[in-house]
Amino acid sequence: MKKWMVALLVLPIMAEAQSKRKQRIAAEKEQTLTQNNLQKHVQYLADDKLEGRRTGTAGEKLAMEYLVQQYQLLGIEPKGVNGYVQEFEINEGLQIEKSSFLKVNGKSLVINEDFFPVAFSANASIKGSPAIALSEANQPWFKDLKEILEENKNNPHFDIEESIKKIANEAATKKATAVLLFNSSAIVDNVQFNKNDKSTALAIPILFISKKGMQQYFTDAAATIQLELSVALSNKVRKARNVVAFINNNAPNTVILGAHYDHLGYGEDKNALDAVNEVHNGADDNASGTAALLELARKLKKQSPPSNNYLLIHFSGEELGLMGSKYWLENPTTTISSNYMINMDMVGKYDTARKLTIGGYGTSPEWGKSIPILAKNMSYKVDSAGTGPSDHASFYRKDIPVLFFFTGSHPDYHKATDDWDKINYAGINEIVNLVYNIVVSTDNKGKIAFTKTREQQMGRSTRFTVSLGVIPDYGFTGTGMRIDGASAGKLAEKIGLKAGDILLQLGDYKFVDVNSYMQSLSKFKKGDKTKLIYKRGSEDITVELEF
Repeated sequence: MKKWMVALLVLPIMAEAQSKRKQRIAAEKEQTLTQNNLQKHVQYLADDKLEGRRTGTAGEKLAMEYLVQQYQLLGIEPKGVNGYVQEFEINEGLQIEKSSFLKVNGKSLVINEDFFPVAFSANASIKGSPAIALSEANQPWFKDLKEILEENKNNPHFDIEESIKKIANEAATKKATAVLLFNSSAIVDNVQFNKNDKSTALAIPILFISKKGMQQYFTDAAATIQLELSVALSNKVRKARNVVAFINNNAPNTVILGAHYDHLGYGEDKNALDAVNEVHNGADDNASGTAALLELARKLKKQSPPSNNYLLIHFSGEELGLMGSKYWLENPTTTISSNYMINMDMVGKYDTARKLTIGGYGTSPEWGKSIPILAKNMSYKVDSAGTGPSDHASFYRKDIPVLFFFTGSHPDYHKATDDWDKINYAGINEIVNLVYNIVVSTDNKGKIAFTKTREQQMGRSTRFTVSLGVIPDYGFTGTGMRIDGASAGKLAEKIGLKAGDILLQLGDYKFVDVNSYMQSLSKFKKGDKTKLIYKRGSEDITVELEF
C-alpha cells in the first residue's frame, strides 16, 4: 500500500520534470535554429555576388528577392505596393560619364582631380591645337578667372556660375570650340560640379582645370599644345525597393519593426572609408540587422502577441540618407495607427566586451520600465536620443516612440573587410530574443506614450571639429543643402534655422549639395567667426555666427 502511495506521489513530479526537460530541449533547438538561420541569411546577403547591395542595383534586387522569398516561406502577408515591394526613385542628378576625358599632348588628365566639366557644359568631343595665351576661332580657349574674382571679391551678389556662362557664350559667338577655365589667384572660386543644376546646356564644352592640373600640364602659356577632350553628362535615376510584410492580428495599433538592407556596393557613392572598386559586403552594416528582422518575423509568426499588429519593413536607401524610411512615411503602403518603431542596424558585434547600445531610450517612459528588467543579463548602455544616423530617426520625427539597437562601430565599418565570418551570431540571437521580449512585454500596454528628446548623432564618427547642428535632407535635389531640422541647443537652433531652410554658403564657400557643405564645414575650427547664407521661401538670409 505504501509503495502505491509513493508511486502516486512521484509520478506527477517525474511528469513535471519530463515536461520541463522537453521544454528545455525545444528551447535549445529553437535557439540553435535561430542562430543557424542568422548565419545563413548574413552569408547570403554579404556574398560577393550581391556586389555590396548598393541602392538601386542588381545586387540590391537580388537581396530584395531573397527577402521576398523568406516572407513567402514564412507565410507572412505582403504589404508593399507590388506584393512585398515598394519601389521608389533615387534621383542622382547629373553624372559625369566614364567616357569623358581630357588629353594634353597625348597624356590623360585625371577627372575630378586635374579637371572636371561644369554641369551646364555641352556634350561634345573636340580636338584642337590651342595656346593658352591665344583665343583663336575654331580652337579651344583658355580663360583665367583671376580678374573677375578680384573685381568681385567684395560683391555679396556675385555669382560665379553666371559669370562662367557669360564667358562661355561670348567665346562661342567668336567661334571658340570649347572653354577651359582656371584660377591663377588665391581667391576661393567656388567652381564645382553641381549635379543638381537644371539650367540649359551651353553650346560648347566647358571644363575647369584645377591648380594641380595647370601646374602639371599647362606651364608654358605661349606653347601650342595638342588637346583632345570629350564631355558626356547624363541625368541618372535609380529604382530602389523597400520590402514590406505584415502580421495582422486585427488589433487597433501596429508595431513597426525595421532594418535597412542596402549597403555601399563598390563605394561608388563616396561613402566608403577605404578604396573604391572593391565589393563592400556589409555583413554587419546591415546584413546583421536584416537577418535579425527575418528571425524576429519568424518568431512573431509562430507566436504573435495579439494586442498589436506587426509591420516589418526592410528599407533601402539608408546609406544615401534614410531615403527608404522617409519615402515609406511619405507614401505608406497601408493605413495604420503606429504604436512604436524598433530599428536594428549593425547588431553583429555584441559580446560582453562590446556593449549593446539601445538608442531611443528616452522616447517613451515605457522603455525605462521594461528594458532594465528584460535586459538585466545583457551588457548594454542606453542613449535617450530618438535621432541618429539610421531609419528610426525618420519615425521619431513623426512623434513615434522608437528604439535603436546597435553594437557599435569598428575597424571594418564601411570597408570591404566587413564580412560574414566576423559576425557574432550568438550575439545577434540574444538581441533578437531581447527585442521579441520587449514586444511581448508591451503587448498589454495599449498605445505607449511618446516623449520628445534631445537630438544626437549616435555611433558614427565625424572628421569635423565644428558643427552647425543641422539635420540634412538627403533627398533634396535642388541646389544647396535643405535641412530637416535643427538640433536642440545647437548652433543652428540658436541662429534660428528651421526645417525647410536651404543652406547656400558658409563664409567664402558656396555649396551645392550635402557633400560640398561638408567640405565647406571642414574649413572651420572652434572659435572661427563667419557668415551663413540660407534661403527661406523666396528670401535669402545672411546671419553672423561663431563656432
